[in-house]
Amino acid sequence: MPRQPRLDLPHVPQHVVQRGNDRRPCFFEEIDRTRYLSELSDIAGRIGCAVHAYVLTTNHVHLLVTPSQTGQVGSMMQALGRRFVRYVNDRYHRTGTLWEGRYKACLVDSDHYLLRCYRYIELNPVRAGLVPTPSLYRWSSYHANALGEHAPLITAHSAYLALDPQTEHRAHAYRAFVEEALDPEELDVIRLRLQRQHALGGDRFRTMIEEQLQRRAGPAKIGRPHKA
Repeated sequence: MPRQPRLDLPHVPQHVVQRGNDRRPCFFEEIDRTRYLSELSDIAGRIGCAVHAYVLTTNHVHLLVTPSQTGQVGSMMQALGRRFVRYVNDRYHRTGTLWEGRYKACLVDSDHYLLRCYRYIELNPVRAGLVPTPSLYRWSSYHANALGEHAPLITAHSAYLALDPQTEHRAHAYRAFVEEALDPEELDVIRLRLQRQHALGGDRFRTMIEEQLQRRAGPAKIGRPHKA
């Protein structure tokens, strides 16, 4: 059975994750992460994708991206994967693949879930026990979104800009949002939607996606169909 194409629409954010093959490292030294971010910035800008949030751990990457046209996220990940694998293989005298199959992605409802995805991504190192607070982890967008550091890679989404019209106050509001106690159910929903590549949002968002793409954007309803 052929694989279903990913859910993909222009101007709708996507939460993307790509893991190292067999969950092995895809970054070996700090210079590798620097190179990845440089390549991501170049390719995303050239293709037309806006990157809102990211985190690079030892063996996987999370990105929050909005394409301006259908197919751009796939083109970006393909070009980025080829370029970065070539760099790693040349630098470490290795051969073969680096990534575990295809990346996973889910569409994200900007109204209710986008900032939660920001937070989910940037708190990844804390959940993994790498650092006690996100500010201590260098390889994420937290420093740009919560601390106001200059980062040419990052494009603020309108949902983030709506936190406050002033940059300093906006960063403060976002920090407070990140520091809120996380609901375990919220974490489970984000993980499950991403794993199954279903739309992350409410019923209205899911219906909108299904009407535009003419296919399911979430799990099938359980039970017998209603009689006519």
